[in-house]
Amino acid sequence: MLEGKELIAATNVYAEEHKGKSWWVVLSTMVLFAATEVAICYTSNLWGIIGLSILAGLLLVRLFVIYHDHQHGAILRGSKMGAALMWVWGVVTLAANSVWKDSHNYHHQNNSKLRGAHIGSYPIMTKDKYLKKDRDTRAKYLFMRHPLTMFFGYFFVFLLGMCFVPAKKDIKKHYDCLISLLVHIALLAVLFTFCPWQLVLFTVIIPFSIMALVAAYFFYAQHNFPGVAFVKNSEWTYVGAALNSTSYMKMSFVMHWFTANIGYHHIHHLNARIPFYRLPEVMREMEELQNPRCTSLSPLEIWRCLRLKVWDAEANALVPLSALK
Repeated sequence: MLEGKELIAATNVYAEEHKGKSWWVVLSTMVLFAATEVAICYTSNLWGIIGLSILAGLLLVRLFVIYHDHQHGAILRGSKMGAALMWVWGVVTLAANSVWKDSHNYHHQNNSKLRGAHIGSYPIMTKDKYLKKDRDTRAKYLFMRHPLTMFFGYFFVFLLGMCFVPAKKDIKKHYDCLISLLVHIALLAVLFTFCPWQLVLFTVIIPFSIMALVAAYFFYAQHNFPGVAFVKNSEWTYVGAALNSTSYMKMSFVMHWFTANIGYHHIHHLNARIPFYRLPEVMREMEELQNPRCTSLSPLEIWRCLRLKVWDAEANALVPLSALK
């Protein structure tokens, strides 16, 4: 059984992308999304419109993860056309290149550390630290990890967290965040001016809300789940963070497709340059990666993940607030 650097090295063979397939998954999904948006405009049946709106949201999820793959250099490597297309797509989906790449790369290098892991991720406090904080600090911490913050991720995570705040802090570095925010506001203004509000709801608001909710929850649950390990910075290892602090999300084939295999998150954290369409292949062929720490989208598992709040060093576990009493 391979371990450490040898294990990472063994995955490099799967990091080779198939350029034609990379372009196919990008363009075919974009076409499907565009066709779904058009279909919403020409459908008169309410239930049909609702179904198409949900489909558009799930296709946005897939496109978001594909964009995320490109930011890691996993697909469309060395393609100037691909880089330009993904830059535009990042602006359109409120995940501008400058803030996403910096914060997400930091997350990969610091995932599961008890100090410093909050950048590009959900904050984590130890039980002792939480108990020593004042009421306002605790409230802010719990708000950032609250289910409603994820549910309204369209506003809190994307519009505010990934556009407005970075642009306000450093407009020169994050000018693309301002562009993304202004483009989105302008789009909504134009649509509300010339189209029925119901059309805007089903073509923009609901799809973007679904994308943001799924992205926010997946990002949370794949690093905040029963059995997750958080460690002192001095004890941290890259492989340990991938295998012990990152989950495999058990889902149907359909949901793995819509989420572009982001559920194979332990493998993605082990080697982020593996194209998403090769992640199942890695899990099938590498015995070392076939027994990951798991979660799922069952209501019980979602509840078990969401109730976890602070790290209890004595219990060596992420625990709910009820455990503090």
